Amino acid sequence: MAWVSAQGAAPDLWHHYGRSRTNTDRTVPVSFSWVWAQDGGPGAEVLGDLTGLTVADLGAGAARHAVHLVTRSAPARVDAVDASPAQHAMACDLYGHLAPSLRPVHADVADHLDGHPGEYDVIYSVFGALDFTDPRLLLPAAARALRPGGLFAASTLGHYIGGGPAEPDVQHTDIPARTPDGTPTTMPRWVLQEHVWTKVLDEAGFTAISIDRLLPATHGPRSADTLLLRAYRSR
Repeated sequence: MAWVSAQGAAPDLWHHYGRSRTNTDRTVPVSFSWVWAQDGGPGAEVLGDLTGLTVADLGAGAARHAVHLVTRSAPARVDAVDASPAQHAMACDLYGHLAPSLRPVHADVADHLDGHPGEYDVIYSVFGALDFTDPRLLLPAAARALRPGGLFAASTLGHYIGGGPAEPDVQHTDIPARTPDGTPTTMPRWVLQEHVWTKVLDEAGFTAISIDRLLPATHGPRSADTLLLRAYRSR
């Protein structure tokens, strides 16, 4: 059962994430990386030519990937969608001046997608909402929100941090988290094998599915392989 506050609302488990960086780094990122360590590998070119396109970043956090695209790739608009009040507030504080090209959106990601059918040319997630939302819910919503032929791309863990194997079926594990007041709790994370991602993408209505495994440049206790998923909504 999810942790629930005395007021009946679920706490913001992303309240603390990225806060110290936000206090010291207000720059526009000069690079876009899909890999877990954010230290290289393929970049924004994976998404193709974004000129004039409408894009959504799912689980955008402070919108650093989204703002890189806004300033470097000339999209019509990037919606940086995140369910966390704290992350949304940080995105607005850091990059709100880039509106309307950048639009931070505070919403449940699946609900937002369901409310915008056929609106997006490209939808992506960099260790974002795809990792923390049941893919059987999120991926069909993403397919509906894409225009026919639209691209979905995401990076996710190729195995658990520490080396444990990814799941052979659509199931999550509970990972440590903290409430805003510091109380320890957990949140679900989906870490799935390649064939499982292929299956759920296919069932959601995607085609031309490809998955690349990107190896870390250096190895350590927190290093991990990255799976880079790409698929297209059927025309």
